[in-house]
Amino acid sequence: MVRWFIQPAKPFQKLVIDMEKLKFELQSAPLSAEQAAVICGVVGSGNLEVLVSQHDQADICQIEVTTSAVGFQHVWQSVLNEFAQRHAVAGLKFQLNDMGATPAVVNLRLSQAISMFKGV
Repeated sequence: MVRWFIQPAKPFQKLVIDMEKLKFELQSAPLSAEQAAVICGVVGSGNLEVLVSQHDQADICQIEVTTSAVGFQHVWQSVLNEFAQRHAVAGLKFQLNDMGATPAVVNLRLSQAISMFKGV
């Protein structure tokens, strides 16, 4: 009779990476459109999802970013500042769920989301 010794399970490496959560409040021109919330993009590798809705502070734009790319707050700040200067987005809240999108993809998705929100 052969006896096999079963080894106890070894601990798993952490399966889910930490996500960084960033919050920004940016100055921008106000948007006068009344619109239901919209969603644009997908959460996938190299892409991001953008949710746009109205909020009660008409003089600022709130942006919340949940990202898998940890340590890039300065890049996010730069990209989002430029977006808020280019578009009238005060009074809106953006929720971004990112999986490593480049700044060009972030700009594309934000522009698509604001166009959808305006109904353009």
